[in-house]
Amino acid sequence: MEPHSTLSEIIANRYGELRAIRSAGTDPYPPRFAATHTVSEARSSAAGSRILCAGRVVQLRLMGKAAFAHIQDMTGKTQVYVKKDALGEAPYEFFKKHIHVGDFVGVEGSLFVTHTGENTVAVEKLTLLSKAIRPMPEKWHGLQDTEIRFRARHLDLLANEEVRRIFTTRSKIVRAIRNTLDNEGFLEVETPTLTPSAGGAAATPFTSYHNALKMPLYLRIALELYLKRLVIGGLERVYEIGKVFRNEGIDTRHNPEFTMLEAYQAYADYDDMARLLESMVEACTETIGACEVEYNNHKVSLKAPFNRLYLPEIWKDKTGADIHEVLEGKSFHRPKLLELCKRLHVEHDENTPSAKLFDRVFDAKLLPMLIQPAFVLDYPTAVTPLAKCKPGDESLVERFEFFAGGGEIANAYTELNDPEDQLGRLSEQMRQQSAENNEEADIIDRDFIEAMESGMPPTGGIGVGIDRIVMLLSGKPSIREVVLFPTLKPDAAPKPEEPSLPETPKAA
Repeated sequence: MEPHSTLSEIIANRYGELRAIRSAGTDPYPPRFAATHTVSEARSSAAGSRILCAGRVVQLRLMGKAAFAHIQDMTGKTQVYVKKDALGEAPYEFFKKHIHVGDFVGVEGSLFVTHTGENTVAVEKLTLLSKAIRPMPEKWHGLQDTEIRFRARHLDLLANEEVRRIFTTRSKIVRAIRNTLDNEGFLEVETPTLTPSAGGAAATPFTSYHNALKMPLYLRIALELYLKRLVIGGLERVYEIGKVFRNEGIDTRHNPEFTMLEAYQAYADYDDMARLLESMVEACTETIGACEVEYNNHKVSLKAPFNRLYLPEIWKDKTGADIHEVLEGKSFHRPKLLELCKRLHVEHDENTPSAKLFDRVFDAKLLPMLIQPAFVLDYPTAVTPLAKCKPGDESLVERFEFFAGGGEIANAYTELNDPEDQLGRLSEQMRQQSAENNEEADIIDRDFIEAMESGMPPTGGIGVGIDRIVMLLSGKPSIREVVLFPTLKPDAAPKPEEPSLPETPKAA
């Protein structure tokens, strides 16, 4: 309706309209509207039904003494017909002058069917519910610039139906996972986000400081250690779905703030966790109505049971070396690991921590084969300080990572419950932190060791990346597509010139 105006001019004009609307005695932001129907319910009602519904104007076509418009709410869009004779001369002139695409309106009238067969509300009363100052995305054809989409997610949701579908699906996926765990007898709990130490994962934490207590605090990097304390305390099946924070780089699979599920079950092991994950994935596929998804140009079948691959076997197949050659008890044999990297032409140098060298070999040689869902079982003890060793082989632990679409989705252990062994493992991590400058090495949490000394039953535990499973099930290769407000670098683009806000009128 303002085709040749600049953004600055549009905003100035809209503020001018606000003043005019208020001067005429109309509140452009009334506090409520008593709708009887959602937009979807209005659209599907029988001809002749009385309708009161509300939504945002997303299309508007004026034709002199009448107009067609579409209004939209969370349930969809419906057409409304505004006619001067039915609405009245003064209300119709108000409608023509002051209602734009983007405004919220409430309509009251009866439903009829147009000659094209579209259910339409014949409006007898129209109420402005909220005046939009800024224009909506051009002609509602969709917002395509990804930088703008992620910075202005409200516009992205308005303009792109697919985006609304993704986040509706995400909510259903989380609910399906929660229902699966609830049905298995797990108790949902909440544990601290701010912690005195950041353990439970190999990651760099965000650091804060508590002024009153005069002590540093950390945003949690995992949920693990507090949940294990609950198992020790007798809550034998617990889970939490919550935010964790890692001070790491940003790419298509990593955001500094992300959502994790962790679940722990007493008297269980990593095989039990594999079966639990299969149940969760099955529930998720029922939610989306498909057992096959397209991800990164691959068709991925999510029908359980999933393949089980043993890391020592596929390591030897893809690298030509026995995995034990690069292991030395519960640690890495660093010279042989460097030698393997050199032979395989994997990026390496003397300053790279051994754990990162292992990951680089895995990513270069094994990850490309993990397109279809698979559990990769039995990892080196050196990179898994919180898991129980395999009987008879202290260099490997009972751990799996679950992969699909070429990326990791979940991680599970038969949990270590021996406090002496646990302290030794974490001490080795601290040695790596010092000797190899490994900032992501796990730390020693003395309170956790003390809790374990009270006795911890045999336990299976699993962590599932919620964002990653949503990426897979929605076919989106970037985490920014499935996180409502991803972390972004500061916007360096110059802002268009905009008018200053009008002064607030003084009270009479």
